[in-house]
Amino acid sequence: MKMLVTGATGKLGTKVVEALLKTVPASQLAVSVRNPEKAEGFKAKGVEVRQGDFDLPETLDSAFAGIDRLLIISADGDNETRIRQHTAAVEAAERAQVKFIAYTSLANASETTMFLAPPHRATEEAILKTGIPYSFLRNNWYLENEVSGIQGVLAGAPWVTSAGAGKVGWALQQDYAEAAAAVLAGNGHENTIYELSGKLLSQDELVSALATVLGKEVAVQHVDDATYTDIMKGAGVPEFIIPFLVDIQSGIRDGALEIESNDFEKLLGRPVTPINEALNQIFSGITKE
Repeated sequence: MKMLVTGATGKLGTKVVEALLKTVPASQLAVSVRNPEKAEGFKAKGVEVRQGDFDLPETLDSAFAGIDRLLIISADGDNETRIRQHTAAVEAAERAQVKFIAYTSLANASETTMFLAPPHRATEEAILKTGIPYSFLRNNWYLENEVSGIQGVLAGAPWVTSAGAGKVGWALQQDYAEAAAAVLAGNGHENTIYELSGKLLSQDELVSALATVLGKEVAVQHVDDATYTDIMKGAGVPEFIIPFLVDIQSGIRDGALEIESNDFEKLLGRPVTPINEALNQIFSGITKE
């Protein structure tokens, strides 16, 4: 049986491949990457490296050839670009007669109104249309997404949010990666949807945990979206990123990530990394940089 991970040189993809190598012989594993030279480390471990570019569908035919189980890791970019790229990947998987597709989706993708949802909804629908057995890994929110806020706090700034009392199921990328690896390499995951959410926390609760880890008080500044925008501009955040950040705050405020689930535990065979321990790992990573 041959497995393949797309986007394997990205942050999540790298962690997925490393998790797979703990349970699967390297000879059963392939990766599809845009720039094969970036995957030399995997090649050295015996993983087959294939060139595959979501913008060049013809490269995906050879990338997916002979693959039994495929993990499509969602690409970066605007919604339109992602829908085009993901659709190309799904169509190539169907042409290659892949037997199982796992896909890293978004919390409550089929129902949510969050602005990030359209590519994930479109990809899930495209996979369903193929009739190929699937697993949708609906990832809630990476704790790593909060690194810039944590860096701000370390520099003496307050934690600024317009998300109100909205709750998030933060978890480490490592936990999401291990869950994806468990599904790709495991049995009994055909035609499943996993809502992968850590313990639900508000911004205040997250910051309280952060304050404990840092051993200092951290102020939380609750603002409206307009004020949040002004503060981000003043902090030097690139102009084009700010609407994206505001939309995330708005989605959280509206409860888009407030998904309660124990699917993580089912897949990991252990509890998700506790928030204090997870924050400590993030903090250690920042201080090493």
